[in-house]
Amino acid sequence: MTKTQGSEPAEVYALGIDSGESARLTRQSEELRPEAEALLTRIGLRPGQAAMDLGCGPAGILELLAAAVAPAGRVVGLDANPAHIEMAEAGARESGLAGVELIAGDARRTGLPSGSFDLVHARTLLVTVPNPAEVLAEMVRLTKPGGWVASQEPDCEHAVCYPPLPAWDRMRELFFGSFGRSGADPCVGRRLAGMYADARLSDIGVAVHAGAYTVGHSRRSVMPDLVRSLRPAIIDLGLAGQRELIELDREVRQHLADPRTVMMPHLLFSVWGRKPGPS
Repeated sequence: MTKTQGSEPAEVYALGIDSGESARLTRQSEELRPEAEALLTRIGLRPGQAAMDLGCGPAGILELLAAAVAPAGRVVGLDANPAHIEMAEAGARESGLAGVELIAGDARRTGLPSGSFDLVHARTLLVTVPNPAEVLAEMVRLTKPGGWVASQEPDCEHAVCYPPLPAWDRMRELFFGSFGRSGADPCVGRRLAGMYADARLSDIGVAVHAGAYTVGHSRRSVMPDLVRSLRPAIIDLGLAGQRELIELDREVRQHLADPRTVMMPHLLFSVWGRKPGPS
């Protein structure tokens, strides 16, 4: 069932909203599944509990959460893009997921009751908003005392493309120049543990994943895919023209098609913490 929660629109999504970006987020659900499974194993979500995927996009980790809390648990997914909620709802129906509710709303002000969930999770959400602490505060508010808050966010400063390629360096320059136009921080991953401590969470844990992807893995092309999503912003900001963007895309993808090229697009930080109080 889909609901609309709250009346204020969310901040502009740093990567734009189009069918290409929706497709990338759908792929991401499978690409980052192992990291999400490892995170849920650490937290120990149990059958019958309630979990939320904040900023779930078209799929998020809804399937993993539904499996963890089945048969009598509750899962809520919330996203600011109604098209993503429709896609997530269709996916839940196709997969036969029980106890999943989808809501279109603002991650900063969900309007849901405080202390509703044993786990509130967000992946690649805090990286896209100008004031991630505001979203984290809402995550903490929604969590039951003794429950868990968990995030999976990238840190894009550290990447490996070897052998070096000037077109890759230029593409990264355009990414950083356009992604942060609304105040979003592409290196927010490293800040999470400190943000969790500032939010007065306890039992904070951190795991860092450095994925190096081989030819044929869709995560290998995440940087050119992101820059494709950012093309309108890059052009509007006057950072590059359409012709240069097309040529950069061609050169980088050709380089990545070579199995001798090593590609680690970014680090991924998984961070979890417990809200004080009895569990």
